[in-house]
Amino acid sequence: MTKTIDGQEATGPSWRRWIPALQWLRSYNAAWLRGDLVAGITLAAYLLPAGLGDASLANLPPEAGLYACLFGGLVFWLFCSSRHTAITVTSAISLLMGSSLAGLANGDTSRFSALAAGTALLVALIAFVAWLVKAGTIVNFISESVMTGFKCGVALVLATTQLPKLFGIHGAHGNFWQNSAHFLKHLHETNSTSLATGGVALSVLVLGKIFLRNKPVALFVVVGGILASALLGLDARGVKLLGEVPQGLPSIGMPAIHWADLNELLPLAFACFLLGAVETAAIGRMFGAKHGNRLDANQEFLALAAANLAAGLGRGFPISGGMSQSVVNEGGGARTPLSSGIAAGLILVVVLFFSHLLRALPQPVLAAVVLVAVASLFKLSTLKQLWRADRPEFVVAMAAIAGVLSSGLLRGVMIGAVISIVQLLRRASRPHVAVLGRVPGSEFYGDVEGNPENELSPGVLVFRVDSSILYFNAEYIRDQFMEQLNRATPPVKFAVWCLATTPHVDLSGVEMFEHLRDEMADRGVTLKLAEVRGPLRKALRTAGLEKHFGPIDANTAIAPLVRDWRASSSKVGNKAHTGSTKER
Repeated sequence: MTKTIDGQEATGPSWRRWIPALQWLRSYNAAWLRGDLVAGITLAAYLLPAGLGDASLANLPPEAGLYACLFGGLVFWLFCSSRHTAITVTSAISLLMGSSLAGLANGDTSRFSALAAGTALLVALIAFVAWLVKAGTIVNFISESVMTGFKCGVALVLATTQLPKLFGIHGAHGNFWQNSAHFLKHLHETNSTSLATGGVALSVLVLGKIFLRNKPVALFVVVGGILASALLGLDARGVKLLGEVPQGLPSIGMPAIHWADLNELLPLAFACFLLGAVETAAIGRMFGAKHGNRLDANQEFLALAAANLAAGLGRGFPISGGMSQSVVNEGGGARTPLSSGIAAGLILVVVLFFSHLLRALPQPVLAAVVLVAVASLFKLSTLKQLWRADRPEFVVAMAAIAGVLSSGLLRGVMIGAVISIVQLLRRASRPHVAVLGRVPGSEFYGDVEGNPENELSPGVLVFRVDSSILYFNAEYIRDQFMEQLNRATPPVKFAVWCLATTPHVDLSGVEMFEHLRDEMADRGVTLKLAEVRGPLRKALRTAGLEKHFGPIDANTAIAPLVRDWRASSSKVGNKAHTGSTKER
């Protein structure tokens, strides 16, 4: 059995558990429909301009963004475990696509579109494999500081791609520094009508963000831009328009790519999956915590796989959960994922009957929509907080920004992933260790550093490590133990290693204990293990440590070990004293 989005136990054939919608639709409350319907309409109003804007970021025709939102949205809501997550094209993935596929397509627009759709299919395959192996924890390997830095870098790169459109300047297709230099060099070529059109749209969008939060202001700006273009003849004044958007649905099927292309697309697909998985899981966790719902990260992988499969077969490009769109969905009153399905249905209506109206949309207006949408990616307040609270994390965030700006988005993603893993390994390799003292008036032992009132026993060292003991941290932990042993006064004669907070010890850890016990014996120090819990106790017995340390029991507490050692030491001392008296 598994849990639905309401926390109910799901029963029935296993394939039904893969589709949460089949569970909650059976108990759907009619009172929820109004909220889902209103949220779906509002969400569609946000997805339409997002699809157009992000398609331009990906250097794809505008209909590709609509197809991605349409086909992905039609299936995502069936498989996701989050009530409020909205699937969509995202600025980060779109820009990653545009910057990475240009070299492979060599200027061929049809091949570019096929490669983009093929990347979506690869993302679907990676997400499906991640679901099969239950790799939901993979999203935790990318730290929040890395994602903050990556998004800030993306926001800066996006600005250099959209500002030329806003100013009516022919844009470059390079990295951040090349685009910035090109923009500044050609700034004198600004088309005043384009700048005025984009400036008005930008002002309305910013004011809408301030005074009309979670309202479809972007849709009204798009409609207003189309009307202004028709009434004022903006194209005759040198303002570039969106151009023809095909009406109707594309041919569904596999894109025209070669097997050799898959090897070239795999790193890009993995980067898109990584971004999508982290973003989608973050959204689900945020709303799950807010509304008391359970997020199944593995189930989100299956939802991402289904959505990207549909997007790829439908001539779109990779998609994921979108933060701003999901906020709009929740703010619109969504009660279940059905709102996303309703939004996709409305996009279908636009694609079938009204897409021809989009051709008159001015490019500066579209650039303004994109700029406002991606402005939220640059988290200056988060960077300031990292600077004040955690300098190492701030350095990590800045390294991710530098990676994006200097090496491009694809390498920036990989740099961020590597930084996260190195950061994780560094922390795991230097775990927290503690010297324990007896809590006054009790039999319990606690950390002396945090609680100075805890009593140390003369000649006794009680040591604890708050992590697993593995091949890459065993030497560090041993060194910490020896440092505490050598520092103690009077010299330690009895040492207790508390394993209460150690869930696992690998072969290197077992060998470390064996060597340490022999070394302690040579120094005249007795070493005992205490509070070995659950599976670890069985593992240490199987590894043969009882030959070195005696019985490893479930109830071996610290206080009795210390008492028994003191009692035995007293007996030995008394015998020695008695023997010397008799000799005299």
